[in-house]
Amino acid sequence: MKWGISIPILVAVVAVVFFVITGVWSTEDQEEVSEDTVIKENAMRDGGDVGAMSSRGVSYYGNVLAENGNGVFLLDFNRSDYENALMNEDLVVLYFYASWCPICRVEFPRMQEAFRMLDAHGVVGFRVNYNDSDTDEFEKGLAREHGVAYQHTKVFIRNGEQVLKSPESWKTDRYLKEINNALAQ
Repeated sequence: MKWGISIPILVAVVAVVFFVITGVWSTEDQEEVSEDTVIKENAMRDGGDVGAMSSRGVSYYGNVLAENGNGVFLLDFNRSDYENALMNEDLVVLYFYASWCPICRVEFPRMQEAFRMLDAHGVVGFRVNYNDSDTDEFEKGLAREHGVAYQHTKVFIRNGEQVLKSPESWKTDRYLKEINNALAQ
């Protein structure tokens, strides 16, 4: 080569110039992405409802698994929606679900049906990953906090306090009964 530059060095220089010109390495005009933005984008990607509004005017951004039309939602768990539900004094229903669990696969559709049938307000349910490949550290801590030892355990939280924990399998009518009892307290 005439200038004494080797081909690999020339390719590297061209690549750097390309990345700088196209802005890949540029940090100008990039805004900080909030956790809520990530949740909304994930919900849109997963086909969930974005900005679902509860009966109390609270927006939830997770993947909606069931709803009753009165602002009661059953969502895939995400920390932001969970914390919103706790702050807004909704009855929070947690279902600790493992993708490999045969009981969970039979029972969870019953829970979805119950949430669709609920004639209530102020209830938010979450399918919380438990001891499977989708379980994150926050979900593991939530299970420890509530003493959950088995998948398919249900935990109800009202005003920041655990009001029910049940590891046995429920049918749709039991979900309706237990949720209505917790709301009446």
